[in-house]
Amino acid sequence: MSLVTALIYRRRSRLFGRLVQEALALYGMEVPAAVEIGPGLRVFHRGFGTVLHPYTTLGADVTLYNGVTIGRADPWVPQQRSAMRRIVLEDGVLVGAGAKIVCRSGVLTVGAGTVVGANAVLTGSTGPNEIWAGVPARRIGMREDPAGHTDGVRYGS
Repeated sequence: MSLVTALIYRRRSRLFGRLVQEALALYGMEVPAAVEIGPGLRVFHRGFGTVLHPYTTLGADVTLYNGVTIGRADPWVPQQRSAMRRIVLEDGVLVGAGAKIVCRSGVLTVGAGTVVGANAVLTGSTGPNEIWAGVPARRIGMREDPAGHTDGVRYGS
């Protein structure tokens, strides 16, 4: 477990929570105590520039690269009046460097095993094991079961 990941898991500590939040800020990371995080989180490149909205849930074995933003698509609206409820990244999701996942209303769910490519801007829910890229993001392929394929990925729709 990296130092950054260890700090993220300790951000809710009663005794050291504030100190941990400040240490994460030195890495340019904003991970509020309200963010729900499952086991096995991986953060690459120390997560520089990563920002997670408090109404975010990360499942087990989620991977985040640097510069990821997960948040509301309507930041000009006061939180209590926003139609966004939550952003959920299910188990095994990988979010590439610089990707943005923004929710306008309701719950945006990134399906289990989905890959959101570097610098993609994802504004809607995905199914499981999909590959999304672009601005705005669109599905460009599907992940396959590695047991059945040598590279683990089938490209194309």
